Amino acid sequence: MRRLADGLVRFRWLVVAAALVAIVIAGTIGGGVASSLSNGGFEDPEAEAVRAADLLEEQFGARPPGMVLIVGAEGRSVDDPDVAAAAMGLVSDLVGEDGVAEVGSYWTLGSPPPLRSFDGTRALVFAALEGDQGEQLETAGRLADEYRGTRDGLDVLVGGSGPLFAEVQETVESDLTRAEAIAFPITLVLMIVIFGSVVAALLPLGIGVFSIIGTFFVLQVLTGFTEVSIFALNLTTALGLGLAIDYSLFVVSRFREELAEGWEPADAVRRTVQTAGRTVLYSAGTVAVSLAALLVFPLAFLRSFAYAGIAVVALAAVGAVVVLPALLALLGRRVDRFRIRRAQPVTDGAGVWHRIATTVMRRPLPVATATMALLVVLGLPFLSVQLGTSDDRVLAPGSDARIAGDVLRSEFDGFEASPITVVVPDADGSAADTYAAQLSTLDDVARVDGPTGSYVDGTKVLPPGPASLRFQSESGFYLSVITSVEPTSPEGSALVDRIRALDAPGDVLVGGVAAELVDSKASLFGSLPWALGMIAVVTFVVLFLMFGSVLVPAKALALNILSLSATFGALVWIFQQGNLADVLGFTATGTLDLTIPILMFAIAFGLSMDYEVFLLSRIKEEHDRGSDTVTSVAVGLERTGRIVTAAAVLIAVVFIAFATSGVSFIKMLGVGMTLAVLVDAFVVRATLVPAFMRLAGDANWWAPRPLRWVHERFGLAESVELAGAPPKLDVQVSET
Repeated sequence: MRRLADGLVRFRWLVVAAALVAIVIAGTIGGGVASSLSNGGFEDPEAEAVRAADLLEEQFGARPPGMVLIVGAEGRSVDDPDVAAAAMGLVSDLVGEDGVAEVGSYWTLGSPPPLRSFDGTRALVFAALEGDQGEQLETAGRLADEYRGTRDGLDVLVGGSGPLFAEVQETVESDLTRAEAIAFPITLVLMIVIFGSVVAALLPLGIGVFSIIGTFFVLQVLTGFTEVSIFALNLTTALGLGLAIDYSLFVVSRFREELAEGWEPADAVRRTVQTAGRTVLYSAGTVAVSLAALLVFPLAFLRSFAYAGIAVVALAAVGAVVVLPALLALLGRRVDRFRIRRAQPVTDGAGVWHRIATTVMRRPLPVATATMALLVVLGLPFLSVQLGTSDDRVLAPGSDARIAGDVLRSEFDGFEASPITVVVPDADGSAADTYAAQLSTLDDVARVDGPTGSYVDGTKVLPPGPASLRFQSESGFYLSVITSVEPTSPEGSALVDRIRALDAPGDVLVGGVAAELVDSKASLFGSLPWALGMIAVVTFVVLFLMFGSVLVPAKALALNILSLSATFGALVWIFQQGNLADVLGFTATGTLDLTIPILMFAIAFGLSMDYEVFLLSRIKEEHDRGSDTVTSVAVGLERTGRIVTAAAVLIAVVFIAFATSGVSFIKMLGVGMTLAVLVDAFVVRATLVPAFMRLAGDANWWAPRPLRWVHERFGLAESVELAGAPPKLDVQVSET
């Protein structure tokens, strides 16, 4: 670090110029990355439901419906000859569209009653789409805009998975623009207040631009090799700006401390890089490890957040440790130009955070007990969590896909747009009659369609017709199971399990939306222990190598999990149970989106370790000067408490801006991350950390003899000469 610091001071102009050139190049190449990103990535390629869909297409030439058109004509019957003729024209037009593989409708399938609304004024048209998931969503978005509204005297609503996610993507992109418009001005004002000068406040924005645009470039490159979800852009913007603020605040604050102690700007930069810069690199490493754990999951959606997260963390760290010190070397004392308030002198033993630390350490056991009890109570609702997948209710009432979804739920019998498909690839078609009848007797099954007809409650209600031929191939058949419950509900998942447990006339693959949820849960939960283990082990090792203690990393892991459990409990109470739904503007469905808690855990855990490293590095620095544990904790919290809480408030502003989103799972991510950051900074760091370190005493820095040798041989800490450091204070804490 010393050689790096010397090089940054010596070649400061070159470093800043290189950073500007890098921004221009990255912006030119990566500026249009959104057009290269995928709308899909929500499936495990090896899941049974995905294999069922592939087999359905390969053997039967069938695809699940990606679009559902709800067609009516101002209250007239769908059997009216004029209405039927206009509807047949619409179906003909849809068949001729690029990207449409197959079209079926009430009027072309023999007028089956389930495809007609209860009052007979609306009927359904289904369209299966060509291409992979991303291509299907793109086609669905285009066709939804074309067919929605009034067409040849017909009133057309467009829904289904394709139009839904196309509208979600459009909403997310507009929400991102609005969130940036909200967050950036507020953040800038707060940074001017916190940093105390306009020049200093602009530095984190510069580092944020460097990391965000650089990540756009990285994502653009990655799209040439793998699928990257467009939703990763939200994390790029939020985390890029948030970490740039965190790291810049830490570096600039340390630089000002060194200036206040009388060091010349060049020497202050060197000392800042050797201390704060080193801490930033270690902190960034822990955040990157948390996000890298998302790579163990098979869903491209989650892996995309790992790509974006690792890139933005690495670039934010490079910006804070390389580019920012070079800028500080150029600015020198001009970093405080356009000051709006006088700088507060750094005086250990007199600040509010010092008083908080000493107050907590006077009664560590009662404080720790009360705080932990509060966090446990907040986390209790998470014991009743129900995980599901998103449907049209992630959008606000009044949105196009949501209107179509509400009509399907209220005016039609069963969930025709989201059947469970049961594929029997190697069985005689004669077995379909018995098997379909057996499936139709299961609870929550409204109807079963197959090559031998349609079945309800074990009875054939419709004989086979022309449309029944599509259910059979030369070597097998498939059945379409229409449910009477929400496919993405716990009841829908239970139905999939009952179908898979039923005796079948051969090998069976079960697919459809409900089966995709079951398989996604199994896939994610199967990978989750590996992800958690990776985070825990690597974090423990990094903290041990940094601080030479086994207790410090164990405490950090335990407190972070306790803090996050409280946040997840709040999410269940708010978003699953529907409390505050009217205030926040969303529709509760009784479940949480399956991927969001996993994504939140990785991000929030990383940020928690970020703050932990900031605090512990100053505590350890003071301890290495010869102070006892109590003094070290008090001085360390005094030196970093204001920085950590200021950084938490600033990054919370960035995340809470996403709570204005019109998509409920983005809103949940924004609210959840805001709660996680604030609870960690204001509750855990201010109370539990000093309380536990006071209780542990000298054991905080204990390690077995073999591990002490490992730390001495391979430890990450480096000795930094701190000549001229302020004298240590003798902090007295009573034993009562």
